[in-house]
Amino acid sequence: MATRKRAARAKAKAPRGRTAASGRKTARRWSGSVTAHSNALDLEPALFKGSDPASIARSLKRSAERSHRRKAGPFQSAMSMLNFYINRGGRNLSASRKKLLERAKTELRRLYGRT
Repeated sequence: MATRKRAARAKAKAPRGRTAASGRKTARRWSGSVTAHSNALDLEPALFKGSDPASIARSLKRSAERSHRRKAGPFQSAMSMLNFYINRGGRNLSASRKKLLERAKTELRRLYGRT
């Protein structure tokens, strides 16, 4: 009889990662906190919301060069953070926004003398 009760309780529980009441997924995303609290770079607030690719690239370069907590070189750290933000946006990133961030990648390469 005790095993029946356990089985009934297990069925009554919501699936992992979902709330019992609504059935929608709970917020378990770590990527937002990575951008906000990265252990590699200290980013300016609202950096990726800027409208100038050159200023985004300059800010990323400045952050990467000042940071002593990064594991890779400054160029790789800055480019990784930019790629991370673009990938994190995914389908929710508008075409114009993605184009602007891709131009920021080109500008970042130019700042570091890479082609």
